[in-house]
Amino acid sequence: MGKITEEMVYNKLKEVIDFEIGLDVVSLGLVYEIKIDENDNVYVLMTMTTPMCPLAGLILQDAETKLREIEGINDVKVELTFDPPWTPDRVDPSVRAQLGI
Repeated sequence: MGKITEEMVYNKLKEVIDFEIGLDVVSLGLVYEIKIDENDNVYVLMTMTTPMCPLAGLILQDAETKLREIEGINDVKVELTFDPPWTPDRVDPSVRAQLGI
């Protein structure tokens, strides 16, 4: 059985910032799914706040780079989806309160 946990993955993804908004992708609710197999291969399904996000490629690359920093991780795949579309309702409630949304 692997050593990588969802908590480890979420904690690392909290270091990935959407530079336009200035918040991390976890707080923004951009991470839709995390799968970890028995060989410590990690799959992340995430979205952007808009399909027109000019930084999408950089954010996905940053997510993959950060995840590869986890000791013991084997392979990483970060996939982008817009189904379902992101809405502000996905933002962490404490962050929503800070932003007034």
